[in-house]
Amino acid sequence: MRANRRVNTTPELALRSELHRLGLRFRKDLLLKLGAGRVRPDIVFTRSKVAVFVDGCFWHLCPEHGQIPKANRAYWEPKLVRNVERDRRNDVALIEDGWRVLRFFEHVPIQDAAALVRAAVTEGR
Repeated sequence: MRANRRVNTTPELALRSELHRLGLRFRKDLLLKLGAGRVRPDIVFTRSKVAVFVDGCFWHLCPEHGQIPKANRAYWEPKLVRNVERDRRNDVALIEDGWRVLRFFEHVPIQDAAALVRAAVTEGR
């Protein structure tokens, strides 16, 4: 699993590129120390307090494409479920601290995701 990237995945790079093209400036992979813990969103707009995550369909159990592998299910199922539980805890911690959280699965069209991010950022200004 060493080859699986935590940052700079292809969908994340595509979204960042589109957001930059739209004139939005952001921080990437910024550690946010919150009252309920620490969270590291993929893209952060600090001024408008918008945190963006780009989730892989496999690793975050996408309802459309996420599947638990049949081989070694005893290993994969708890691991993937823990990922989703961590996502929910992070969402709650961010929301309680006044952040707006946007999560996109990797299959969401980049232009659609960028439009939603842009609307959230401009609304938060």
